[in-house]
Amino acid sequence: MFSQSLMYHAHRYSKNAWAGEPETDPTQDMDEPVEGWELTPQECLDLAYGGVQREKSVQCGSSTACIINMNASSGLLRAANLGDSGFTIIRSNTPFYVQPPQTHYFNCPKQLSKIPEFMKSDGSIVDHPSDADLYSINLQGGDIVIAYTDGLSDNLFPNDITAITSLVMRSNLDGFELAQTLADRLVLYATQCMWDKRRKSPFEQGCKAAGQFWRGGVSIVIICFCLLLFTDFYFSIESRRVSSSIIASSQSHADRLDSVTVLVALVYEDI
Repeated sequence: MFSQSLMYHAHRYSKNAWAGEPETDPTQDMDEPVEGWELTPQECLDLAYGGVQREKSVQCGSSTACIINMNASSGLLRAANLGDSGFTIIRSNTPFYVQPPQTHYFNCPKQLSKIPEFMKSDGSIVDHPSDADLYSINLQGGDIVIAYTDGLSDNLFPNDITAITSLVMRSNLDGFELAQTLADRLVLYATQCMWDKRRKSPFEQGCKAAGQFWRGGVSIVIICFCLLLFTDFYFSIESRRVSSSIIASSQSHADRLDSVTVLVALVYEDI
């Protein structure tokens, strides 16, 4: 309930906003002013968190969050990431940037939370949108942006993600189908890795470093959906506009109980 409400409010605040306020609507051939305002990912996260705090139907809960937007006219990507969700930017078949996780200690990510007064204690962990890591970069044509929850990064190393991406990009698929196939393949391989107790996973390595024991990967289950967008967009949130970017996603839940959500954006340069 908490995470769903958080993304609902993030969508509510971002749907009429621009990733970078333009003087005119870049999706139209006319020079007419457009309605809306600039909203950064951190501002969006802060507004959404306030919305959850006021939501009476959500009495308690917590969630990590990763919000990314891109200004299609400038190619500027901005991100706010709180916790162990994250994203990777692949450029020229190499991991150009990998968002590091934010944790208080191993397997305890930073997270937004809503805790009733009677449940609060000295050990309660309460993080805020202002604690999110901020990142920005000017994207280039051919860049691939992959956003995910920790269910993917617990099972796959950055090199695994890059190798799968490279193989899928060699196919003869176009646009939407290519992005969807990449999202599906990443989740499929993560699912295979979770059952392989002989394969060392990132989560197993983290356990060992923390003096704990775990063998193999972390369990997940799968749901898929796609979005085809053209201009300003927010990952994890629906968009009302479209650009030369294509987003696809795969989602999953299960066992330990962890979840995996993967969103893939292929960046194209308008000619």
